[in-house]
Order: sequence, then structure tokens, then C-alpha cells
Amino acid sequence: MAETGTKKRKMGDRRREANSKNATAKWPIVKPKLNLQISPLKDTDLFTVQNFFTSAESKAFIKTAESLGFVHQGSQGPLKGEAYRDNDRISVNDPVLADTIWNAGLNKLFTDIKIRGKVAVGLNPNIRFYRYKVGQRFGQHIDESVSLGDGKRTHYTLLIYLSGGCKGKTKSDTNNTNDSSSEPLVGGETVFYGSRNKLVAEVAPAEGMALLHIHGDKCMLHEARNVTKGVKYLFRSDVVFA
Repeated sequence: MAETGTKKRKMGDRRREANSKNATAKWPIVKPKLNLQISPLKDTDLFTVQNFFTSAESKAFIKTAESLGFVHQGSQGPLKGEAYRDNDRISVNDPVLADTIWNAGLNKLFTDIKIRGKVAVGLNPNIRFYRYKVGQRFGQHIDESVSLGDGKRTHYTLLIYLSGGCKGKTKSDTNNTNDSSSEPLVGGETVFYGSRNKLVAEVAPAEGMALLHIHGDKCMLHEARNVTKGVKYLFRSDVVFA
């Protein structure tokens, strides 16, 4: 028991250290995107947007996140009422970064989407970065809606894949044959299920692609499959309505 307590304190110390670094993090410049196209997978409840981040932007976010330091996140598992979870994360409270990403083109995609008479007004300033190495995954779960006060509530999950798809090795990559981050990503699909666990959609990670899905009481059961090669990186936030 004493050993477990020690581990918790160390993880807490690492998390506080990461958060203190986040306050001064120099984030990549994200340019506004023109002519973004929605690819519906289930009406407007689930859709993707190709090339929301450029390859350079995606790699720059990975570099910055790695410099801050990830903290492992697990769970007690299904037997304790929690989804199986094994990944690494960073949590950042950054309203400026949230506004930058929102105004890069997401705002225009949500112009005609209303929920219970409310309209989308921005992103949750609680930004998270996830890292999945080989063997890591996130079991079936749903994402909850969160109240941010003043009548504001999150209703959509935003995931932006920072790695994935076909990526040829550069000359520098060939010198790092033991570095899994330089390998093409295999696995790590985000899979959505409907009633009776029927498959609705299977989304393979693609660098720079945004995936958006409704959450809260209408959230579909979904999971992040096991990564079998390479490293999966994600940018995560939520769309806020008011």
C-alpha cells in the first residue's frame, strides 16, 4: 500500500510539473483553413474533416507536447465500472490556443449545427494531448457533456490526429530504426458502435484529420483500438454551445 501511495504522489508531482510548463509553452502557428469539407459518417453526429492541420503543424504539436512530458493514464478497468484505459496524456488550460484552433475553420463548419436551440461558440479551453504507443488502447466508453458555467456546455468531442496515414521515412528516420515514433502508424482506429453493439464507423488515423462526434446523452459507444506499430498522437478538445 505504501508503494502505491508513493507512485500516486510521483504522478501528481509530474502532472503539476507538466501543467506549469504548459503555461509557457510555445504552440505552433496554426493558419486558417479555407474550403474545409465535412465527410459525414453518421449525419452531423459523426464526421471527419481532412487536412485540418497541415503535416508541419501536426509534427510541431507533437514536438511541443513531447517537450512538456506526457503522464501515463490508466483505469481500474471494467470490473470496477471503468473503461479499460492505457495511454499517456497532457492537459492544458489555454483559452488562446482553443480560440486559435476554433477560428482556424471549425467555427464555419458548425454554422448550421444547433443543439436544443443553442449554437456553437468555441472550444473548451481544457486542451488534452494523447499518446498511444504499441500495445496501448482505450476500451469502449462514452464521452460526457461538461458544463462550463454561464449557460455554456460541451456537446461535441474534437479529435485531431497528429500522426497516421502513409508517411515515408526521411533520411534522419533511417538512423533511428529503434525509435517507434519514426515508424508508420498501424492500428489505433477509433471505432463507433450503435445499438446491439453494431459497427457504425471505423476511422483510421490520418495525420491532420479532425474527427468530431456528438457526446453526452447521445454519444455513441466507441473505442480506440490497440496500436500495433508506431505511435498515435491526438489533439483533444470539445465544442462548446451556448
